[in-house]
Amino acid sequence: MVMTSPSLLLLGLSLLGFFISSYFTAIAYRWIRPDADWLPNFCRIGEKTCASIVFTPKARVLGVPNSVLGQLFYLMVIAGATQGFLFLPLFFYFYLSASLVTVVLGIFLSYSLIFLTQVHCTLCFTSHGINLIIFICLIWGRP
Repeated sequence: MVMTSPSLLLLGLSLLGFFISSYFTAIAYRWIRPDADWLPNFCRIGEKTCASIVFTPKARVLGVPNSVLGQLFYLMVIAGATQGFLFLPLFFYFYLSASLVTVVLGIFLSYSLIFLTQVHCTLCFTSHGINLIIFICLIWGRP
């Protein structure tokens, strides 16, 4: 199976998003410290800044960390992109709807980060940007 440009881009973005979400999930469940020495510098987050937002009520939906939901979303996109059913009409609108939800949630969470908690979290903004680009790619590759 030959992957189209939108599918390849979606695959790459979803892999990066999955990595970031997995990192936040590991922090949320305290499997790793957010400032562990073995992490690359760009991934380390301070206990008083980014890590603190992982434990706020806004970082959970129905008790589940947002990052776990992100992992599921990215796995869903990875499966669709690699199996070739991402742009089939039957599945497309499901993916587009799920992607739109991530964009709307990302806008709310970005607003919350900037104006309410006043925390600059590069990895959070990166995830929200990835979600927006995924949404645009889905529209771009629409059947």
